Amino acid sequence: MEKHIHIVSSDVPYPIDYGGVIDVFCTVKALHGAGVKVHLHCFDDGRGQQPELDQYCATVHYYQRLTGHKCISPKLPYIVASRSCNQLREKLLEDNYPILLEGIHCTYLLNDERFNNRQTLVRLMNVEHEYYEQLCKTTTVLQPLKKIYYHHESRLLKNYEKTIADKAMFLALSEQDVAIYRQKLHARKVVCLPPMLPFTSVETETGIGCFCLYHGNLSVAENEEAAIWLLTNIFNKIDVPFIIAGKNPSPRLEREVNLHGHACLIANPSMQEMHDLIRKAQIHVLPSFCRKSRSVKLLNALFGGRHCVVNPTMVNNSGVETACHVATTAEAFQSIIIQLYHQPFDEHELLLRKEILAPFMNHGQLTRQLIKLVWQGEASYER
Repeated sequence: MEKHIHIVSSDVPYPIDYGGVIDVFCTVKALHGAGVKVHLHCFDDGRGQQPELDQYCATVHYYQRLTGHKCISPKLPYIVASRSCNQLREKLLEDNYPILLEGIHCTYLLNDERFNNRQTLVRLMNVEHEYYEQLCKTTTVLQPLKKIYYHHESRLLKNYEKTIADKAMFLALSEQDVAIYRQKLHARKVVCLPPMLPFTSVETETGIGCFCLYHGNLSVAENEEAAIWLLTNIFNKIDVPFIIAGKNPSPRLEREVNLHGHACLIANPSMQEMHDLIRKAQIHVLPSFCRKSRSVKLLNALFGGRHCVVNPTMVNNSGVETACHVATTAEAFQSIIIQLYHQPFDEHELLLRKEILAPFMNHGQLTRQLIKLVWQGEASYER
């Protein structure tokens, strides 16, 4: 008998040009490859309809995300209320196929009693209330409205995540997130399912590159703060070429880059341009000041680039610590960068990296595990 599934995505998951959509797209593609009929539902926040998705989906539906005062709620987080959609819920009620909600952002329908007996799973991208609390702490006081928003959203998310914790099965990216959901939010059904990733081989080149690189979705506050921290604390002290590349940089970041003669900003590079930058860089400099379940930008760098210098928050028990150089202070970042800038990435390091990254390429096993969780539910759940 044919298997069908509804997948609800918080954004249009193509092109796969930032971490938030990579797992969604790869999940769709993997399920399609396993013979599952995928019915994809996307909230469009400006990316538009993408014909590429039609290759892997039985149907694709697009919905406009709400903005402004329409989605301000005393109880619902903005990221959830802005994705409330009657049209989506009515479409999902036309059949009884299981539903995979990609992120807390898409869980508005869990508050609708018509879905109480539906097989529903939620892919956790982060423990969202902790993530927004960290965003609040790392946002500069020069941006008071953002700081207030992140603090308020964190409070709403903590209460909201508790209220839905028993209404679905949760698929966490890490065992650390599993523990938090069980212990703090009292979720009964939560399992660890590592992310689906696009990598099939390590493409790192040996030898020496010609610049340092920070890349990411620069419209995300934590990435902008990390880029500015690098400019003002690291690359103002060492005279090596430094490139910042990514989506939608702000005027604030552009101004900061212009103050540094050996730094440059590449805004909205294509997928091929970003691939080339990752491949040609000598050092990937990737600090993070918000704990995340797993960093796709770091995995991108490890699969395609040479040396990676990170802080402890970036690696965060991810299993790739030994493939990175870990710095705990600004001075340590400077020292390691100076040491590595003229040091070739050799065959021994490449072999070690391939060994470390091998578990991240087990796509078939992850797909089988997901299918088992969706269609066997409680029977396949391990406490």
